[in-house]
Amino acid sequence: MDTARAPDSEPGEAGEAPASGSFGRKVRSAARWSLINTVVLRLGNFATGIVLARFALGPAEWGVYGLAQTVLLVLLSANELGVGLAIVRWEGDPRRFAPTVLTLSTLSSGLLYVALFAAAPAVGGLLGSPDAAGVLRVMCLCVVIDGIAQVPAGFLTREFAQGKRMVIDTLNFVVSTAVTLLLAFADRGAMSFACGAVAGNLVSLIGCRLAAPGTLRFGWDPGQARALLRFGLPLAGASMLALAVVNVDTMVLGAALGNVALGFYVLAFNISGWPVRIISEAARRVSFAGFSRLAGSPAALAQGFSRALGVLITGTVPLCVLLAGLAEPVIRLVYGSQWTPAAGALPWLMVLGLIRIGSELAYDCLVAMGQRRSLFLVQGLWLVALVPVLLVAARLNGVVGVSQGHVLVAGALVVPVFLVALGRGGIGPGLIARACAWPFLGGAVMAAIVLALRHPFGDGPLGLLAVSAVALTGYAVCVLPSRDFLRGTGPGDRRHRGRHRMSAPVPPAPQDTR
Repeated sequence: MDTARAPDSEPGEAGEAPASGSFGRKVRSAARWSLINTVVLRLGNFATGIVLARFALGPAEWGVYGLAQTVLLVLLSANELGVGLAIVRWEGDPRRFAPTVLTLSTLSSGLLYVALFAAAPAVGGLLGSPDAAGVLRVMCLCVVIDGIAQVPAGFLTREFAQGKRMVIDTLNFVVSTAVTLLLAFADRGAMSFACGAVAGNLVSLIGCRLAAPGTLRFGWDPGQARALLRFGLPLAGASMLALAVVNVDTMVLGAALGNVALGFYVLAFNISGWPVRIISEAARRVSFAGFSRLAGSPAALAQGFSRALGVLITGTVPLCVLLAGLAEPVIRLVYGSQWTPAAGALPWLMVLGLIRIGSELAYDCLVAMGQRRSLFLVQGLWLVALVPVLLVAARLNGVVGVSQGHVLVAGALVVPVFLVALGRGGIGPGLIARACAWPFLGGAVMAAIVLALRHPFGDGPLGLLAVSAVALTGYAVCVLPSRDFLRGTGPGDRRHRGRHRMSAPVPPAPQDTR
């Protein structure tokens, strides 16, 4: 039988609690495709970055690129007013409200770009890089393209169609990389990044349109628009704050220390983001949709979040420890000796990267729970605390100080606040401790091995390889006891699934969101 939705609930927002094995298989398949996609693309980006840093661009150009990329990411966090997530989150046939989503998303993105185009010289000057205005104006065309692509991309995410997304993202990478390299070796500097990004995003838009036919239809329904804005605006605000938190350091460094110091920091931050982008991005392409389907069952959501966190942390800790412990020789070997000033910031940024992985997963879970106000408060508190700390840290200790300030605020303030917010949603600290205990123990063992063997083995390629192999072996031994938990095959998990099958509510029937 169908269950009626409460009259005062948000249209289409009631959670489902699917208990069928088909849903689990669908999520696991999507996660595998997403991980393959992310690993392949990040390895490609990694190789491209090496070529550009060694042969084409210096720290100053990387600094300008970092500023432009920061502005772009902040704009992308709210360019569609948060309404694009309704395609993934709301129940019923999304084609009924997709035309209104597309109109809102395209209109808001276009207006945002017009404002940025006019303000680009002032923004560049404020961030300590007046020459960045042209790069900003070109790169932020991606804001408009992304606004149009929100609807077809949302359909692919809703259906866990990560195989199609891999094809689209691969085409994006090939085109954007080709354009960037051609222009970089033609001495176009940071503008090569901007043109490459626009070309790649255009390819993605075309690919999403072909993979989700019939979704690029404009339309307008005032009732739907009001409901979409009620749903999306708090999410857009929280998302913008989240991106501001991650990128305010770039703005502070650019204004305080100039493009060269910023270039070293951007390189270190990009390296620290390897685990975040490879593992966390792959998970986030399916985590929000998966958490949304489990939101109707708090117990199932808590178990799902705990296991997802355990998998992410287990996969990320070894990368973070190796990059932190071997920062200087890795940067010298990969990018060249001219980039070694970036090594001082990298260990601290690896700690920050690990915190970001957990907080991003918590963010998706809290969105699925409907705790949008809590998210807004958490991100606002993070930003308010971070800005003064980074300003002081930049003056006291430059690039390294900014990295240390990030970790101080995130670890001492933000992590506890996220734990409280998750606890209110039924995800207690015990579940989180269970997910993180073995990986953290393994990370400590790895760090001890790296510190003990680095000097005896030396900083050459073979020495680094040997140290990494021994450290990874030690880590694998430490996390071995958690394998049943990560697979969901432990006794407690089997009992939980049995209870869930017996008590799961009947999913609401698809309803019109008008």
